[in-house]
Amino acid sequence: MAFVPMKAPVCLIENTESNELHVNQGALEILQAIQQPVVVVAIVGLYRTGKSFLMNKLAGKHTGFPLGSSIQSETKGIWMWCVPHPNKPNHTLVLLDTEGLGDVEKGDQKNDNWIFALAVLFSSILVYNSMGTINNEAVQSLQYVTEMSKYIKVKSEKKDSDDSAEFARFFPSFVWAVRDFTLELVLNGKPIKPDEYLENSLKLKQVAGNSKGIESYNLPRLCIRNYFPTRRCFVFERPASASKMRKMETLTDADLDPDFVSQTQDFCRYILDKNGRAKIIKGGFTMTGQMLGTLIPIYVDTIRSGSVPCLDNAISALAQIQNTAAVQCAISHYKEQMEKMTAELFESQKKLSDVHGHCEREAIKVFMSKSFKDDDQLFQEELGNSLKKEYESYCLKQEDRSREYCLSLLKEFCKDVEAKIKNGVYMKPGGYQDYRSDLQHIVKKYGESPKKGMKADIVLLEFLKEKEEIGGSILKADNAMTEQEKQIQMEQVKKESMEREASAAREAQRALEQRLVDQEKAHQEHMNQYMEKMEQERQAAMEEQSRLIDSKLREQKEFLQEGFNQRAADLNRQIEELKKRKPPSGPRCVVM
Repeated sequence: MAFVPMKAPVCLIENTESNELHVNQGALEILQAIQQPVVVVAIVGLYRTGKSFLMNKLAGKHTGFPLGSSIQSETKGIWMWCVPHPNKPNHTLVLLDTEGLGDVEKGDQKNDNWIFALAVLFSSILVYNSMGTINNEAVQSLQYVTEMSKYIKVKSEKKDSDDSAEFARFFPSFVWAVRDFTLELVLNGKPIKPDEYLENSLKLKQVAGNSKGIESYNLPRLCIRNYFPTRRCFVFERPASASKMRKMETLTDADLDPDFVSQTQDFCRYILDKNGRAKIIKGGFTMTGQMLGTLIPIYVDTIRSGSVPCLDNAISALAQIQNTAAVQCAISHYKEQMEKMTAELFESQKKLSDVHGHCEREAIKVFMSKSFKDDDQLFQEELGNSLKKEYESYCLKQEDRSREYCLSLLKEFCKDVEAKIKNGVYMKPGGYQDYRSDLQHIVKKYGESPKKGMKADIVLLEFLKEKEEIGGSILKADNAMTEQEKQIQMEQVKKESMEREASAAREAQRALEQRLVDQEKAHQEHMNQYMEKMEQERQAAMEEQSRLIDSKLREQKEFLQEGFNQRAADLNRQIEELKKRKPPSGPRCVVM
């Protein structure tokens, strides 16, 4: 099913009245039809804070995600809207509007944590929407980040270890949207930008003794800084008067505060920037909609089972599903192309080999484009074996069709000769020469017929072999020839037969040698494309590692400037450990 841009959002994750999460299969099918990389923007925050308005703006629409004006939460679960990315060609923008956190009617903190965790797992950009200012109360209300290690695991080890230091490797970039902002952006008498306002709000306090109050103050700030190294902040004036706000869906930009409109445009411009990163997963792999659509039920099913989503396990499961599908897609592509290109009969194994080589090369490209983390090359080996079997099948089809066609030609050409044999026309003096002349005429006519395929020579050989017995009978009955002349004719027939057999044997040997060459070419093609893919994956892993090291270096510098030398030293150890990790340099072995 091809992806068709959605006219309106649909529910992706349903949150039932009993606060159980269910995946909407229809929405999943829409997502899984997207073969392009996806930029996934999820918005989270307290209920009734205007999250849906911003998401509609990102979709380039005035309406879509429902806007409510009452005190009740409008959005339930997680809703999805997939549209072509306006600034990144061949990318799809996936917008996720989440159920408001802290809904008094729901009153389920754990359910809120799961909604937040899923938004983090799904997105490449996470927007946190809040009202008023970024004061301590606002930061503390983001307690969901402090509990991420309870709801997301990176490694699959059973031991109860904290791997939250790895979160920055795959967590989305973080945008704090502050709504109804009324303060002046001034610090120490100097104007500051919203980003500086955010960073100042995330500064830590020095702990004096065992102050639990200060530790509580620092914890959410530390988590935000550690988990989300890429951070931005946007502040928004109140969009309109309270009376107008009650009918937001009917208002145009002209009805809204000009500063609010400008701030919204700045926000959208940043989120939709052409340089914005698509969704990646651990290892630096870029995700398509199809891959994300495969991961989502893995995460949700894990939560429903009472377990914690584990990145390593989820990626392994995704790789198994994705690589199995990649093999099937590659084989289907090969068969589709071969069916088109082998409609006619080929005169030699070499011509069929050339077509096979082209189709195999394209099939391997399809596999490489859709597969990932095939570390042991098990799926590529499966593909190689399958393509080999399919090629052998097409060789047999060509041979069978060639044989069938050649037999039909000879049957047609031989009608008059068969009739003469049946009527005893050749059983007379001089009849053998007439029979030989008629056979030679058939051979000549057969040789002039085009596109007989690879079995032309062997079918003719078998045909003439069959005619030797009747020819011998005609020869014996021909009283116009002496015994010596008859012997000479028999020797001549035998000689011609041996020459044809030798020619057919040579052709069979050439075909066998060509298939051996094909195997070597297949091996080389698999190796070349695998090495190219490995290099791409190595580069992606290096870029991912470089981004992580750079973010930790920035954080280390800030800790030093703030006087947190011990935290800076801890970060330095993490940085040195990261530098020691080397991305894979190449394959251990190559299939085929």
